[in-house]
Amino acid sequence: MYGEAVALGAGTVLNALATGVGSAFAIDAETTAKVELDDSGEIRGEIAGAPDGDTRLIRRCVGRVVDRFGDGQGGHVRTESAVPMAAGLKSSSAAANATVLATLSALDVGVDEVGREAACRIGVQAARDAGVTVTGAFDDASASMLGGVTVTDNTADDLLAHETVDWDVLVWTPPARAFSADADVEQCERVAPMAELVADLALGGRYGEAMTVNGLAFSAALGFPTDPAVEAMPHADGVSLSGTGPSVVAVGDRDGLERVRDHWTQREGDTWLTTTRTDGAQVIE
Repeated sequence: MYGEAVALGAGTVLNALATGVGSAFAIDAETTAKVELDDSGEIRGEIAGAPDGDTRLIRRCVGRVVDRFGDGQGGHVRTESAVPMAAGLKSSSAAANATVLATLSALDVGVDEVGREAACRIGVQAARDAGVTVTGAFDDASASMLGGVTVTDNTADDLLAHETVDWDVLVWTPPARAFSADADVEQCERVAPMAELVADLALGGRYGEAMTVNGLAFSAALGFPTDPAVEAMPHADGVSLSGTGPSVVAVGDRDGLERVRDHWTQREGDTWLTTTRTDGAQVIE
């Protein structure tokens, strides 16, 4: 019983830590999950390139799918990712989505039978079980699963908006890492009035402006520098701290983003150009 699937990383429009409303957009950076089920009753996990990596999330994703659609199977799940971990680019959501879809495939359960939003919520609940998220991250998970840009109410796991977007994307990831579960929620809640403004902008389709306001507010709240955003503003349609950092993402046309890249490549870390994706997570047949 074998299944394989891919899911996407994502960038942030609105961080949900302040009010529970969040927004994210899928980017062309994939995580692959391979699931092989057996009769052992034990679920084992492996993260490629991270022999000591925390596999609680992916193991819990397998367990939740088996609990609902299987018959007590155990097995092995292995993830491999182009999305850097603990960088604010939704690596956990991508791993959860890919694992859920791969496990469904191993059980010969079609995604259409379950529904893509429902499959996404399985991973969100597994993330809460594993303690790797504060909000459940339905905004990040829905963008990764559905593609395009989503706006969500993470307190109720409700999808408020979903649109197709076609953006070039520039990402800067400094060497430091920041785990979402360690974020200072109290500090984030202090910028709730700005988060409410960002939500209004996003729900009005003004995603670039929403990103920029979000980035300035949450960089200040979480102690990240705003210099990268200021460098990008003259050339990008929007720029934001992604998630709880440390990555910064900018969107716009490629010529403008290449100008931003000239600034960001002078900083320590990795800078790379990519695009948005509209297809979302997929089972590999």
